[in-house]
Amino acid sequence: MLTLKAAGLLDIDTGEIIRPGIVRIDGDRIIGVGATADDADEVIDLGDVVLLPGLMDMEVNLLMGGRGETGLASSVKDDPALRMLRAVGNARRTLRAGFTTVRNLGLFVKTGGYLLDVALGKAIDAGWIEGPRIVPAGHAITPTGGHLDPTMFSAFAPDVLKLTLEEGIANGVDEVRKAVRYQIKHGAQLIKICVSGGVMSLTGAPGAQHYSDEELRAIVDEAHRRGLKVAAHTHGAEAVKHAVDAGIDCIEHGFLIDDEAIEMMLAAGTWLVPTTRLADAMDVSKADPALQAKAAEMFPKARTSVKAAYDAGVKIAVGTDAPAIPHGRNADELVALVERGMSPIDVLRAATVRGAELIGVTDRGRLAEGQLADIIAVPGDPVRDITVTQNVRFVMKGGKVHVQK
Repeated sequence: MLTLKAAGLLDIDTGEIIRPGIVRIDGDRIIGVGATADDADEVIDLGDVVLLPGLMDMEVNLLMGGRGETGLASSVKDDPALRMLRAVGNARRTLRAGFTTVRNLGLFVKTGGYLLDVALGKAIDAGWIEGPRIVPAGHAITPTGGHLDPTMFSAFAPDVLKLTLEEGIANGVDEVRKAVRYQIKHGAQLIKICVSGGVMSLTGAPGAQHYSDEELRAIVDEAHRRGLKVAAHTHGAEAVKHAVDAGIDCIEHGFLIDDEAIEMMLAAGTWLVPTTRLADAMDVSKADPALQAKAAEMFPKARTSVKAAYDAGVKIAVGTDAPAIPHGRNADELVALVERGMSPIDVLRAATVRGAELIGVTDRGRLAEGQLADIIAVPGDPVRDITVTQNVRFVMKGGKVHVQK
């Protein structure tokens, strides 16, 4: 039995810092909070820090970005083996930043149909490499020429980078059903799709709806019958409304949502993962002029849409879209959400218990008896100063210490 001692710990439900912070651990589980450490086999005294539940990022792309990434050229230069090796470093940096659970939301690179995030998660679970718990989506499902069609990021010629249905390129009701079934067969735990255009792709207006209503309903039907949720890259307000009407569970980004879309999300219980930090952090200075123009229009709206959704009561979970912001800098999104007008405790909930609710688990997100021992420590009270989450001093996942400074 192990006991962690700290100056305090956060009760995520009440928003209070309990002092001192004492958590008792047996194996990979928390067996008590606030008890004395007198009978512990081992005590780790972390000093003047505050303990938090492990944080959660509901939109990352661990197979993209990181050291050695060469931008758009990587779409044609990097084979699956190289992507996996790069992902090892990305996963390690993410965990060491205090994020113990992530959703890997859809590969949109050529892999020959291999679901690399599924394999990465298995390697982490087996203890071969360090990384967060991964909820993998496999390949993002998108129509030909949709935002998540990799060839749309650099206007490749028609015979360059040919992609297959197994890699997520699907058109029409029959194909989208088959694409969903393929992802599920090979280990996807949720489905990621493209509903509207995007900022950093040559697909025209970022708000335009890309899949038809019939295709959207077919995707949702296939996923929900198998017990999987559907997350949708969606910007435009009209596209959001059609996505909600089709039964999609979670809107990613939602930069252009309006009051009507927000009302529909509230009524349906649809989640929002706003990824708002990228509006400040993404360097578009070397992008195609058309993409720079879209970013100049969209990013200011991204800074305000999340506040409107938050004020209305839409369910929000934290997501970064890393590497849109660098892997390992995931906590920057928490700071950005506070800057946008969310309270620090609600941001912390969005990064813990709300994330757990979104992925349908009850075994993490709190420092409480019976929960997984996913625990981090920060140098101060994050309810008063959210920026302390950018300086994680201690990381434990499943009872194993990964960082201790």
